[in-house]
Amino acid sequence: MDEKDENETEENNQGREEIPREETVNVIACKEDLNPFFEQSNHSINKVHFSEVPQICRDEPCQLGVDEAGRGPVLGPMVYGISYAPLSRKQLLVDLGCADSKSLTEKKRDEIFDDICKHKDSIGWAIEAISPNVIANSMYRRTKVSLNEVSMVSAIKLIQGAIEAGVNVAEIYVDTVGKPESYQARLKGVFPGVKIVVAKKADATYPIVSAASICAKVSRDHALRAWRFREGDSIGTEYGSGYPTDPVTKNWLSENVDAVFGFPQLVRFSWSTAEQILESKALAVEWEETEETEMPNEQTILKFFAKSPTKLPNVHTKKHPFFTERCLSNANIL
Repeated sequence: MDEKDENETEENNQGREEIPREETVNVIACKEDLNPFFEQSNHSINKVHFSEVPQICRDEPCQLGVDEAGRGPVLGPMVYGISYAPLSRKQLLVDLGCADSKSLTEKKRDEIFDDICKHKDSIGWAIEAISPNVIANSMYRRTKVSLNEVSMVSAIKLIQGAIEAGVNVAEIYVDTVGKPESYQARLKGVFPGVKIVVAKKADATYPIVSAASICAKVSRDHALRAWRFREGDSIGTEYGSGYPTDPVTKNWLSENVDAVFGFPQLVRFSWSTAEQILESKALAVEWEETEETEMPNEQTILKFFAKSPTKLPNVHTKKHPFFTERCLSNANIL
C-alpha cells in the first residue's frame, strides 16, 4: 500500500466489527508515568487512558480539542489525543504555551504536558494509542478500513468517552483528516447541538487543539521508548525517526525482517516501505484457489472421517509454545 492511500476518505462502514481496544485506569500524573504505562502493553491492541474529569468541567460548558501524532511513520502506534477545559479558562491554555506540537522542542512539549497534568482541577485529557497491528490489519482486511476511518473512529470514541464521563462539552475543535467539510458533517451527526469546527492546521490555530496535540505527541514518544519486543532480545532499538524516508529506519527494517514471520509488531507492515522489504527478503506465499462447490451427486472425502467430539464448555486448550513465542494468535476477522 502506498502512503498516499492514507489520505483516502471512506464512507463510514456501520456494519464492520469494532476495532480491538483496551481500557485502562487513571494512572498518569506526569510524563514519568507514561513509560511504565506503555511498558507492559499488549502491543496487538489499542491502549486508552482518560484523566480524571475536573469538577469545573462538569459544572461549566467546555471546549474540547482533538489531534493526533504519528500518522505517517512506518513504526509504532498512532496516538489520538483530546483535551478539554472550561470556556472560562481559555487564557490558561495560552499561558501554558500550548502551540502546535511540531513547532515545539521535545523538552518544551514535556514541560507543557506536565503543566497540563498539574492543572488537573481545570484541564482534562485522554489518549488512545492505536496499535501498529490494528492499523495494518485494518488496511489489509477484505473490506478495507482506511487510516482516515481508523482516525475518525478513534476521535469519536474519545469524545464520546469524555461526554459519558460527565464533561459538559459545548464546543469541539478538530484537526482534520480528509476533507474538513465531510468530517465536520459526520461529527455533527454524532454530536448534535454541539458547536463543531473541523479545520486544517487546527493545532496551530486553537490552543485547545494544541493541548491535545501535545498530549498525543508526548504519549507517542514515550510509547516508542517503552516498547518491549516480545519477539526476542536480539532486535535492535536504533530505528531512527520511524518515518519511511529515514535511512536509519529503512536499514533497521531490512535487518529485522524474518523470512517466515515478517516484522516485529512495532512495524505497520501495510506501508509500502515494509511491503517492498518483505517482497525482497521474505518467503513468497502462494494461496490455493478456492474450491468450487461440489455437485449434488459428488462425494466429499470428509464423509470418510468421524466428526470431532464437541468440546466441553469452559475447557481451555493451551497454545503450543511455537505460537506463543512468536506472538501468533487465531485470526477471526478477515
